[in-house]
Amino acid sequence: MAITASMVAELRAKTDAPMMECKKALTEAGGDMVKAEEILRVKLGSKAGKAAARVTAEGVVTASINGNTGALLETNCETDFVTKNDSFLALARAAAELIAQHNPADIDALGALAYSQDGFGPTLEDVRKGLIGKIGENMSFRRFKRFSGGNKLASYLHGTRIGVVVEFDGEETAAKDVAMHVAAMKPVALTSADVSPELVARERSVAEAKAAEDKAKAIAEGKPVQSDDIVAKRVEGGVQKYLKEVSLFNQPFVKNDKQTVEQMLKAAGTTVKGFTLYVVGEGIEKRTDDFAAEVAAQVAAAKAAA
Repeated sequence: MAITASMVAELRAKTDAPMMECKKALTEAGGDMVKAEEILRVKLGSKAGKAAARVTAEGVVTASINGNTGALLETNCETDFVTKNDSFLALARAAAELIAQHNPADIDALGALAYSQDGFGPTLEDVRKGLIGKIGENMSFRRFKRFSGGNKLASYLHGTRIGVVVEFDGEETAAKDVAMHVAAMKPVALTSADVSPELVARERSVAEAKAAEDKAKAIAEGKPVQSDDIVAKRVEGGVQKYLKEVSLFNQPFVKNDKQTVEQMLKAAGTTVKGFTLYVVGEGIEKRTDDFAAEVAAQVAAAKAAA
């Protein structure tokens, strides 16, 4: 697979790694962006992951909370321009309210709910299709979660691109602070024990690959090589450090880094039962064109036709 300049630029934007290292990693990974990020993490350490949360797909996150019932929804579109369109925003907000009120089973069921807007209807899907024609850009409901488990709910929206709902018991102020913290620090689980086995295995694989590279480098430079026991402890230490960094309760609280989130909640007499974090475009690969290559191809085609 040809490694284009735009692919290198995208990987650099995600990792802050040097341009040539990005190109080497993409070449080694056969153009696979996720695999290339892992290769850079092995070679360059944690620096390569500091901007990995950046996403490129457009859209908004909306929330609707009514007592102990609520919803969080991601609605996507093609360009940032449309995320500021009043009709698109009204559609996204209304859809979140409909989810909270009616508990649709999936996106199709959501679209079948009664709703009218901008002269379109009588269903939400009819409005969505009508607005596509009116605005001239595709838009879709990507994912949602409904909350109705009896827990109190607190939400936080950071602009329109990040949304959090926290399920809790206790003080609402503390829960809202946790929602803000989640938006800023993006934990993946409540506790270290809750982190998915897939994420743990991926982190262990990176740590082991980094240790192997360090060993090979030491041998090549004629330096002392650490024993297998020490290497194993280093790998395990790296995994445990990762688990603390990505689990909510272990993270330093953003408003007071002298205490963990767990300590803050205990002092506030509040229990967090769960949280949901949506970041617009997370996990979506957005098409990036190599403009220079495209122009060159068009010129070559024109010459051939002549």
